Amino acid sequence: QVQLVESGGGLVQAGGSLRLSCAASGSISGIKVMGWYLQAPEKQRNLVATITSGGTTNYAESVKGRFTISRDNAKTTVDLQMNSLKPEDTGVYYCRILTSMYDYWGQGTRVTVSS
Repeated sequence: QVQLVESGGGLVQAGGSLRLSCAASGSISGIKVMGWYLQAPEKQRNLVATITSGGTTNYAESVKGRFTISRDNAKTTVDLQMNSLKPEDTGVYYCRILTSMYDYWGQGTRVTVSS
């Protein structure tokens, strides 16, 4: 079974940057959308950014202009460059790959932004 593995989380001061990466352990066909979601403490999991197979991106209003999502189709990876981080960006970030048949999720990587 293919697994998604996230990396790049950690502790950073407000205003700093982090880059999250997500890689699939095997080949995935029929990818429709790849994305990142945030589960802040005591809150539900919400969309941060997505990118379609055609390269169309979508961002939560709160991260527009600060975060950039990118993908490498050949390597089945999706990255999230996070700049100008704020304390409210704190939480666990999950990678997701949605295909025509399956919905894959990673285990999450924790990001803590201190004020």
